Amino acid sequence: MSAALMVQGCGSDVGKSTLVAGLCRLFANRGLRVRPFKPQNMSNNAAVTADGGEIGRAQAVQAQACRTAPTVDMNPVLLKPQSDVGAQLIVRGHMQGNWTARGFQDRKAGLLEVAVDSFRRLQSEADLVLVEGAGSPAEINLRRGDIANMGFARASQTPVVLVGDIDRGHVIAALVGAHAVLDPDDLAMIRGFMINKFRGDPSLFDDGRAEIVRRTGWPDLGMAPWLAAARRLPAEDAVVLERSSGDGAGGRVRIIAPLLRGLSNFDDFDPLRAEPDVDFAFVPPGQPLPRDADLIVLPGSKSTLSDLAMLRAEGWDIDLKAHVRQGGKVLGLCGGYQMLGRRVADPQGIEGEPGVAAGLGLLDVETTLTANKTLRPASGRLARSDAAFAGYEIHVGATVGPGCARPFLIHADGRADGAVSADGRIAGAYVHGLFDRPEARAAILADLGAASTPGDHADEVDKALDEIAEMLDRRLDIDAIARIAGL
Repeated sequence: MSAALMVQGCGSDVGKSTLVAGLCRLFANRGLRVRPFKPQNMSNNAAVTADGGEIGRAQAVQAQACRTAPTVDMNPVLLKPQSDVGAQLIVRGHMQGNWTARGFQDRKAGLLEVAVDSFRRLQSEADLVLVEGAGSPAEINLRRGDIANMGFARASQTPVVLVGDIDRGHVIAALVGAHAVLDPDDLAMIRGFMINKFRGDPSLFDDGRAEIVRRTGWPDLGMAPWLAAARRLPAEDAVVLERSSGDGAGGRVRIIAPLLRGLSNFDDFDPLRAEPDVDFAFVPPGQPLPRDADLIVLPGSKSTLSDLAMLRAEGWDIDLKAHVRQGGKVLGLCGGYQMLGRRVADPQGIEGEPGVAAGLGLLDVETTLTANKTLRPASGRLARSDAAFAGYEIHVGATVGPGCARPFLIHADGRADGAVSADGRIAGAYVHGLFDRPEARAAILADLGAASTPGDHADEVDKALDEIAEMLDRRLDIDAIARIAGL
């Protein structure tokens, strides 16, 4: 059986995903076969796997850190929120229907066996499996039937390291408080603690770390600094607003996207953030879409009808049509493409309550959502410029209509995808990751009058992973972490 270690946190967004990704790259750089694993994730930022399923985007990035292809076993249970109380359940990469929060609580214990089985398969092919928890084990009200934290750790007998986030404050209370409330058998799984996101002189917190050791008895495994390179990794749901402003502020062209409630796959825009000629930003609810935007992108959505209603409630549909009247350009990605058509129908209630609504009417197409979910890698060329693209499809529904006679993309297998308006200013397609490849990105930006930097976005993610791994190697007790994992 291969070595294993589980990284749990004192809360959401304490940096677990980044730390696991950095450790994956660190140990992979030492020649080990490393695999990432997260028993249960909740995110609308998903990735398509080579084996034809979907997992959380964070685990796909961690797989990249391991220099291996992502598989459905790396995240066997994925919840994709569709409302405040319900989510689509994905098990081993495939949709299992919609579940309320209460319904999932009642069923999740039965998914523990699925999670452990996937974990064991990864162990059979690796020297080390690095496991990421979800939320916090100190949320003891959720302990019954838990599969995300201590429930999984104990079922698989995987040792745990607990992470506290000093940037949000009260890190001593968070770690010592977790020690105070955990069940003794759960407490026994924790073999040490790490502190994340420290800014400044680390010696200033020596006394604080010593106090945590004194009060918990846990070994101190080190303190990671604020990792600026983490901002170049695909975003997690909880940090979208924090990252809403673009790196290219003051760039030649302004690209904006409305911040939809059901926003999905928002890492589509990460390559644009790195472009000096581009000023990219999400527009939050309560603000109009800027009149000076060169391109408005309607992003992917986990709930197309609901987000279409939100567009109208915010008045963004009026802003969008004014933008078009003034000669502006619009691009719809996946759910955003569906909204641009004349009609969207969900007769089976695939994404919520059954219903039908008029679309924005900017493309001569219409969409019907069905239970069949498309999950596949995608590559080909932009129809108008012949520039190469590579990405993936992850959607329910089929879109048809006269507008499809002018496709936006031509796939490598000859399939046409998407639609373009007669004047060429409005377009949409189902492919995510459209801006990742330099050829496609350059062609789209050139159409706006902007230059593009060379290089594949995946290469930039690789550089960030190496920087994070190097920093963790300097600041954490990697030898102790390796011993805890069983190396």
